[in-house]
Amino acid sequence: MAPHDLGFPLWVRLTHWFNFLFVALLVRSGIEILAAHPKLYWTEHCLPSRAWLKLTRKRMPADELWTSADEEVECPPWLGLPGKENLGLGRYWHFASVLGWLIVGAIYVVLMFASPQWRRLVPASWRIFPEAWRSFVTYLSFQLPEPPGAYNYDLNLPLNALQQLSYFGLVFILSPLMILTGLAMSPSLGARFPWYARLFGGRQSARSLHFLGMVGFLLFFIVHLAMVIIHGFPTEMGKMVLGEQKTERKLLAAALGLAIIGLVVALNAAANVVSLKWPRATHRALAFVVAPIRNALFHRNVSVQNWPEEWTSAYFRANGYPPITAYPKAKGDDDEFERLLATGFVDYRLEVKGLVEHPLSLSMNDLRAMPKREQTTLQSCIQGWTSIGKWGGTPLGEILERCRPKPEARFLAFHSFGMHEKSGEPYYECIELELAKQPQTILAYELNDEPLPLQHGAPLRLRVETKLGFKMVKFLRSIEFVEDFRTLGEGLGGVREDHQQYDMGAQI
Repeated sequence: MAPHDLGFPLWVRLTHWFNFLFVALLVRSGIEILAAHPKLYWTEHCLPSRAWLKLTRKRMPADELWTSADEEVECPPWLGLPGKENLGLGRYWHFASVLGWLIVGAIYVVLMFASPQWRRLVPASWRIFPEAWRSFVTYLSFQLPEPPGAYNYDLNLPLNALQQLSYFGLVFILSPLMILTGLAMSPSLGARFPWYARLFGGRQSARSLHFLGMVGFLLFFIVHLAMVIIHGFPTEMGKMVLGEQKTERKLLAAALGLAIIGLVVALNAAANVVSLKWPRATHRALAFVVAPIRNALFHRNVSVQNWPEEWTSAYFRANGYPPITAYPKAKGDDDEFERLLATGFVDYRLEVKGLVEHPLSLSMNDLRAMPKREQTTLQSCIQGWTSIGKWGGTPLGEILERCRPKPEARFLAFHSFGMHEKSGEPYYECIELELAKQPQTILAYELNDEPLPLQHGAPLRLRVETKLGFKMVKFLRSIEFVEDFRTLGEGLGGVREDHQQYDMGAQI
């Protein structure tokens, strides 16, 4: 093969710096997400004693009820994006940054293979491995290998074999692994294709691998920065900024390189400031970018989960405190709920109202008299933990048949006896009417063949197996059929969306 003079064209330099920007945003928003549940597991059951890595000193009390929200730690804004327990916006920044990173990566890969630049990354001979080892040993001896080394000298490549293998691994191994493990954490994708997450050992294994991949990116960045300094910062900036292999404009190259790095830092800082000062506006802006693509990929998935009953979790986390005075951490209490609880919910009535032909008032006996569905499914919490449970209850489709939604009804709002723990507002969440018709969308009154425990939403809770857990309203008070969810609350589709900037879709 005839050698090519591989320089650093403008598209290589631009994609390099945009990649730096988006990876910085990804890592920082990823840290914010991790802080919501700073524990990692290899099994779906997430037993507190089985975490292989704990990034928190918090210890949960053994003698009182606690929820998964109590495990969250506050991430400082200089580290996480946006910091200060902002999981909702952290997720939005993560998904928006993923889109930018994927676009930049696709442009880079297409242009690379459309030009001789592919030879910079793709090894052309097995000789690269002994050559890379020699370079590695040379670095360990605190010396610099003579560039470009025998292997890449023959191919006229302006880098040594160890560099080439590192870049190849980052682009063609680590980056695809991050994409694939990220998708494996989607409850919508996992509900529709349960086998996919199992390719990685399950959702929690995928989450652990995703974390290790982030560590890999950080290590690459540290080594990359060290090599830039060791090989000469002005010289390396000449390549990265000016595209010159041996620049004579070292001062200009160094100044421009530092300016670009400063700009990336400034953009990250601006993202923090804007997010913390104007969370609602940031929420809407990022949702405008993220929601259409997320919905197109995950919205229409139908859950087909069917886990073996023997796989149910021995320990099942919960979030949200029951609305009674016995739990002082609950945001308020409800006298009606206290009275119903004291009588074993014999007087409980589920109100079905709004845009329906036949409003309903259903007792627990009415619900149990309807056809019953049982399903063993994986619950994915927005904070990161999972558990497997066997749920029994009334298919929501049975309610639809009896109340007959009017043609203009497009959404269902589920109202709870409980309160949102941060704002004190009544808890509610909305889903689309089409989602309510899916077979595994049920009103559950049993968990693992027992009456629904109080901490898991007694007497009745929603199960929507393609969504994150916060959409599955507990302590269910009523169901309201509406034309537009924007007429409820703050207009974002649920109390957590209104006050914590969560995403209405909740598919990933």
